[in-house]
Amino acid sequence: MVEITPKLDTQSNKPLYIQLYLFIKQEVQNGNLPQQTKLPSKRKLAKHLNISQNTIESASSQLVAEGYIEPISRKGYFVCEVDQKQLDINRNIPSVKEKKYRDTPYRYDFTNTGIEVNAFPFSVYRKIAGEVIRHENKEVLLLGHPQGEYGLREEISKYVYESRGVRCSPSQIVIGGGTPYLIKILFQLLNGSTFAVEDPGYHRKLVLFENRHEKVKMIPLDEGGLIVSELEKSGANAVFATPSHQFPCGMVMPIARRLQLLKWAENKKDRFIIEDDYDSEFRYEGKPIPGLQGLDSYENVIYMSTFSKALIPSLRISYMILPKRLLKIYQTEYFFYTQTVSRIDQEILMRFIKERHWEKHINRMKVVYQKKRDALVYEISRCFPNSVEIIGQDSGLHLLVRPNNGMTEKELVEKAAAFSMKVYPVSAYGRCDHQTVLMGFAVLSVEEIKGAVELLANAWFQ
Repeated sequence: MVEITPKLDTQSNKPLYIQLYLFIKQEVQNGNLPQQTKLPSKRKLAKHLNISQNTIESASSQLVAEGYIEPISRKGYFVCEVDQKQLDINRNIPSVKEKKYRDTPYRYDFTNTGIEVNAFPFSVYRKIAGEVIRHENKEVLLLGHPQGEYGLREEISKYVYESRGVRCSPSQIVIGGGTPYLIKILFQLLNGSTFAVEDPGYHRKLVLFENRHEKVKMIPLDEGGLIVSELEKSGANAVFATPSHQFPCGMVMPIARRLQLLKWAENKKDRFIIEDDYDSEFRYEGKPIPGLQGLDSYENVIYMSTFSKALIPSLRISYMILPKRLLKIYQTEYFFYTQTVSRIDQEILMRFIKERHWEKHINRMKVVYQKKRDALVYEISRCFPNSVEIIGQDSGLHLLVRPNNGMTEKELVEKAAAFSMKVYPVSAYGRCDHQTVLMGFAVLSVEEIKGAVELLANAWFQ
């Protein structure tokens, strides 16, 4: 039996039993207490260290639980066998360089994924969040309905009907933590399908990543969006489409093409259109375009949208509206999936919509973003030659620019970067003419847009 004399600090915030446990653990790891060493009895150690036997019992229990010591009946505690080599390996924690995310050195970043954070209604959102917590509704602390809280789904169903002409019951809505998560559920619901995607298109990478290449068909675009005749030839039975504002090209699908696409879905059993209405709130020219789902009489359209673009990206609340036959499959086979959005966040958002703050926020943001869009278009017209083309500026939070200055897409991106500006290649989303770049305007202020375009003019034309 050995003597143990740790230095215990009665003034420390760390309990005495934790200090004793850590001391003995370290001694075992360092080899100072070899295997089968007998530890002092609780009574003797308590007297030696002038602490209670309960303190020693607590420390011993933790050491036993972690396998450093073992009790032997009527004999006491003994040190267990510990692989010192393995401990040495485990103690040498490898140094792994952290990959940076959005930490760029650019002075101006024309990203399409951000929002105008200064316009977020913090006071209103904070007030609602405080009330949700203060009311101490214990239900929001527990797991909720797999499809999301009914109250939020009810508000969403009213909103999409009023704003987009989308018709559904709240019970058809499935809420999830971001559109990619919901798309993965769709892949399971449509298992065995061949998927078509717009090329270029937002969904191209994710659909290719999740499915075998032979199960994914690239459908080219024209000025009206996705070419339905090419879709027919592809043999696909499910298609991802962004008819209200094609990403990244920005065109709006005309009614004739929409009806043609719906007809494609009607012509054969188990064909589906996945309509992503990701930023339909922001249309600056002409009347609002109703959702494709509202024109569908045969329940072939799966409608998807998100609160990331119009409210805050970090909220991660998206939703999809399933046709009844797919809803039945989901509720029968996939209802075991736990809801991925916090019930507290759902409750806050439900009240935010119900109390009309959402409507006010959208109307305010339309004005904010239209000013930025107008500033970007004006500055390009002022600073660039007349040969420059601007594409897709009627909706959304980005546009495409084709400078027609002889530079390739790669050169346009690199030249901008040399002047501390970030513009984005359209080729990241599929086929393109390789002379066009994507420029978002939500994050930059009007003053920043002016300075950035002037700098771009130097980068691309001088």
